[in-house]
Amino acid sequence: MYTYLRDTLSDKKGGEVFTCFGIWHFLFITVFVILAIAVCIYLKNNDIDRRKRFIERFVCIPFALYIADFFLMPFAYGEIDIEKLPFHICTVTCVLCFMSRYNRHFGRFKLQFATLGFISNLVYLIYPAGVMWYGISPLSYRVIQTLSFHGSMMVYGLLVLCFERDDFKFKDFYKDVSVIVSVTLWAVLGNLLYNDERVYNWFFVVRDPFYLIDADIAPFIMPVLNIVLFSAVSFTIYLLFSIKKTLKK
Repeated sequence: MYTYLRDTLSDKKGGEVFTCFGIWHFLFITVFVILAIAVCIYLKNNDIDRRKRFIERFVCIPFALYIADFFLMPFAYGEIDIEKLPFHICTVTCVLCFMSRYNRHFGRFKLQFATLGFISNLVYLIYPAGVMWYGISPLSYRVIQTLSFHGSMMVYGLLVLCFERDDFKFKDFYKDVSVIVSVTLWAVLGNLLYNDERVYNWFFVVRDPFYLIDADIAPFIMPVLNIVLFSAVSFTIYLLFSIKKTLKK
């Protein structure tokens, strides 16, 4: 069984390689765009309670993919990859989104977690640097699991924004900023605890993803830049929904 799982899940090299904006990348994006549209159409014709139950169940998909990955990593990579601990923006929002459905304290920030999860996972789905660097087959476990995880998280965030937003209120924007600041500080803590011989760069608080900022000053700039950029995108979402609400009147 071990040999079978190792051979099935390990990175497949040789032949066609997964590339950013290649045919397989666009195929994955298309699948999740179609899934998002199909689910939104389905839920549009259902009542509020049924929508809530469906979305509560849907968040279990990315969460299950995330948890199962820790059990499958030893076969796929030969070790448990510490980098997949919930310190990256995508992984931590997955855990927070799941907890927000079943814990009333976290539930107060359900919309904020979903908004941040939607933004971060959409960005990764568009630019999946974490898998394209390996130069492996599009049908490798690493590619399928990673894009399926981020794609399903993107869909979950979209569903919350479309059907559970309870009308965006600018007076609640401070919640979004507080969540973004908290997640950034959490990533800083992760890097302080785990970075030694290997630098994990959770949530890009150590280096920017394109390595444009000098390594000596990046740790001081990136946490602030993350907070500013994600707050700006979140604010834009608030603004768009406010405009939509105004136009309906």
